[in-house]
Amino acid sequence: MRQSELFTKTRREAPSDEVAKNAQLLIRAGFVHKEMAGVYDYLPLGLRVLDNIRTIIREEMNSIGGQEVSLSALQDPELWKATDRWDDEKVDVWFKTKLKNGNELGLGCTHEEPMARMIREHIASYRDLPRYTYQFQTKFRNELRAKSGIMRGREFLMKDMYSFNKSEEELDAFYEKAVEAYKRVYDRAGIGDKTYVTFASGGMFSKFSHEFQTICDAGEDVIYIDEEKGIAVNDEVMQDEILAGLGVKRENLKEAKSIEVGNIFKYGTRYTKELGVTFTDEDGTVKPVVYGAYGIGLGRLMGTIVELLADDKGIVWPESVAPFRFHLLSLLPDDAESVAFADALYADLQKKGSTVLYDDRDARAGEKFADSDLIGIPYRVNVGKETKASGQLELVNRKTGETKKVSRDELLAF
Repeated sequence: MRQSELFTKTRREAPSDEVAKNAQLLIRAGFVHKEMAGVYDYLPLGLRVLDNIRTIIREEMNSIGGQEVSLSALQDPELWKATDRWDDEKVDVWFKTKLKNGNELGLGCTHEEPMARMIREHIASYRDLPRYTYQFQTKFRNELRAKSGIMRGREFLMKDMYSFNKSEEELDAFYEKAVEAYKRVYDRAGIGDKTYVTFASGGMFSKFSHEFQTICDAGEDVIYIDEEKGIAVNDEVMQDEILAGLGVKRENLKEAKSIEVGNIFKYGTRYTKELGVTFTDEDGTVKPVVYGAYGIGLGRLMGTIVELLADDKGIVWPESVAPFRFHLLSLLPDDAESVAFADALYADLQKKGSTVLYDDRDARAGEKFADSDLIGIPYRVNVGKETKASGQLELVNRKTGETKKVSRDELLAF
């Protein structure tokens, strides 16, 4: 992508009403556009990051047997009444609307009920189980306050996976696979070393759950970490019996602020009993399917990466999710020979399979450097006046700030 043609512009200042660092930087760097509180559009740079995160998650869900589907956002109230989750007193984040005939509908805030009803049509016997389905789907939640940028939205993209098993033991085995897959997602996204499996309340979903919490000063949660065991407990369930059950001692726990970047739930037969999702076992007994759910908010994960890894110059993307691997800056005079030289390097990098944002704009070097730091692409390549004479390019590591001289061939090999 040539930066002169890129549908975005950097900004020196963030909107005055935006207090979250992730949103300030993402808006300034041209990754997102704010529609209103809790609602953001993803511009080309932002969508590339979101798609890279989606690819990582998709690969890890597929690796444990997940099959991707796509369900509707419009929700049938009768389905949710069957599980006692249509009442605003029970679930207080519903967005509800009406058809022209007066019938009420909901906009999906989660998809346990629709996924269970759908799977009911495809399961009859124990031979049909287990099944693991997941989707990437826009959710709508009528949050009272949306103050954390893209990390707490009223409209957001979520990966929600659902497991359907014959027994609690089969669910337990898959649940552990899901835990390990989630760990790999956060490792690949560049925040695994700061992310802990955390025992927590199940909120509107179940009595208890496991969260994945990333240590960050911008976090809304407080967790207590046992670093030796690599696990944590959310402040809301810090009870002696829970600590004893986890085999941790209160005096060994370290308090930290954190951001929830994922959650997983064991429902047992909650939802499947109410919705009649059953199977016939080997002995002819009709039993309810055993159910689990596994969620990751893609925007929340993207915002957490920004909050955790950004420095005083701007965003610092890990290679795995960055919109491009290289930011090529042409600092040459605007003559035909110089332009051809930089254009050729741009073409050669692409031929090698690298993704490149090419700053070919007619702008001062200082402006290009500042924009590059703000956008946060992992490697910057400076093509300066001395490059044609010496054959040496400057390769700058955005994360470490390390700068080294490399030849054209060395760059292409790298």
